[in-house]
Amino acid sequence: MNLLQPQDKKSKAPGDTAEAVAARRRLHDRGVTDPLLAGVRAMLRVDKPDRVLDAGCGDGFYLGNLGVAGCGVDISIPAVDAAARRYPECEWIVANADRAIPYSNGAFDAVMSITARMNVAEFRRVLREDGRLLVAVPAPEDFIELRGKGRDRRERTIEEFSTLFDLAGQERVATAAELDADGVRDALLAIYRPMQSRPAEASRVTMSLDLLLFRQKRLTYSGHYG
Repeated sequence: MNLLQPQDKKSKAPGDTAEAVAARRRLHDRGVTDPLLAGVRAMLRVDKPDRVLDAGCGDGFYLGNLGVAGCGVDISIPAVDAAARRYPECEWIVANADRAIPYSNGAFDAVMSITARMNVAEFRRVLREDGRLLVAVPAPEDFIELRGKGRDRRERTIEEFSTLFDLAGQERVATAAELDADGVRDALLAIYRPMQSRPAEASRVTMSLDLLLFRQKRLTYSGHYG
């Protein structure tokens, strides 16, 4: 379903391009991101009855492989199209989750945001009171061979969520793969790094995520009634 309204986008084709989506799909199909998926699955701990939202779902790789009744939202039409074709058992929606998530209050047992934009208030709204939120941000070593060492985003992300959520756990998951030239080219497309003037060469590539698990902050009340 496409719920994206003209006022919800800043360009004619917002979000990931078809080229980037296809490159990420090829990387996933190589199996190189399976250890990252295993880390997400282990930390989120969802059961089959659980209803899970993936905000910024991309091509649907993470949600589509959890084996749950999932709903994915992304602003990219090529990404949602790829997700719907590969994982028809889930519900996929084109929408701008930065503005609003098109689901009712308390609709989900769990929400996840995997290297995507984060809407703290909306995540809180669509989660059940006992729900859990998994946020994954790129670790400093993520694709370090292709873009250099990044910054550590954990503390800033924890602070961003601190008004409505408490940190319940954190873990860094990492993997490395020996990619041929085609694989390196796909990795460069996936992370939007400009192609080099010389052809891509085979290389060992590191992928790493910081996983942050949150629970909703318990509201406390003071004073008395009379």
